[in-house]
Amino acid sequence: MPADNISFRPACPEDAETVFDITKASIAGLSRGCYSPAQIENWMGERTPLFYEELIVRGRMTVCLRNDVVIGFVDAEPGEVTRLFVLPGAAGFGVGKRLLDIGVAQARLGHSGPIRLEATINAEPFYRRYGFRRTGRGQFSHGLGGEPIEIIHMEL
Repeated sequence: MPADNISFRPACPEDAETVFDITKASIAGLSRGCYSPAQIENWMGERTPLFYEELIVRGRMTVCLRNDVVIGFVDAEPGEVTRLFVLPGAAGFGVGKRLLDIGVAQARLGHSGPIRLEATINAEPFYRRYGFRRTGRGQFSHGLGGEPIEIIHMEL
């Protein structure tokens, strides 16, 4: 995937369904081998595009477009990069790093301490290459019961 025709813009409410779909596709395509099929299946819990629309309205989400099609996004709040997902076909071409640059810059706004995030097992090497370091392990529950999802606490 060449880097030409890549652009970034603030997410708008109309992006909610696309962002929801990108999250699902990223989890299904990039987390295999690190999480069980049941964990991947239930990862999103009861989330719907409305969940993402509510995040977008807060004004902290940025989407990445290739040829005017959204292929990834990042969301941040002061002190934390809260979400970063790219379509599996966009992984490995620098899109995630560019989104992380944006997310870290947003997380630094109004915050002077370390920048934190919760990485999936498969994404830990990506964040480590960026300069994040592991501070611990944890779990998040997708809200449907079943097996919790292991995460890595990291900071920059």
